[in-house]
Amino acid sequence: MPWGKPAARMREMISAMRAIWANWYDGEPLDFRGEFYTHTLMTPVFTPTPSPFGPPRVFLAAVGPMMTEVAADLCDGMLVHPLTSTRYLELHTLPVIEEGLKKRGLTRQDFELSYPVFVVSGQTEEQFAESKQAIKQRIAFYASTPAYRRVLDTHGWGSLQPELNLMSKQGKWVEMGELIEDDILNTFAVVGEPREIVPMIKQRYTGLVDRITINFSYAPVAERPALIRELAS
Repeated sequence: MPWGKPAARMREMISAMRAIWANWYDGEPLDFRGEFYTHTLMTPVFTPTPSPFGPPRVFLAAVGPMMTEVAADLCDGMLVHPLTSTRYLELHTLPVIEEGLKKRGLTRQDFELSYPVFVVSGQTEEQFAESKQAIKQRIAFYASTPAYRRVLDTHGWGSLQPELNLMSKQGKWVEMGELIEDDILNTFAVVGEPREIVPMIKQRYTGLVDRITINFSYAPVAERPALIRELAS
């Protein structure tokens, strides 16, 4: 199958899913006919017992405006890419989401944003250094992707993307991380002592996103439940 029009395909796939669920839960006739997908047959064998929780909620991962628009137009929430800054969220992501929700008669409170936070921390200086190096390499990997250059452009770092992309094709994964300066690191990651991480996350992201995904490996296992409660409070 030739590939193209990813946002249009995703929009249609979500609409097709909704049509199938409407058949399962509401008894609507299944007659979905689109440019990419067609669903017109539903047999008893393929019809599950309805869940008491209703149809699943739909979350879509997005970075650019077209896929973000699909999420806002059709979904219950969006999975924010980890290579996303608060500035990019405020300038580019949230306006598209709010416009899409407005068309649906919904508000921002009806839509959930989930954000996976990069964390640099450690119990010792050695652990901190290892964490910092690992996150710099992860940021460099994502920043090498042409589709994510728009995020770097928001901060004036767009010229870094083609350089990282070339290095990725040369297999210079470790060297790529060395191009991530501390100002870039601090823009995309929360960097601090273990006791500082949760307060820093809450200060940076409260009011912007609704759910945080975080790796608590920087903290002892016994302390992680308390950190989760602190983050949720």
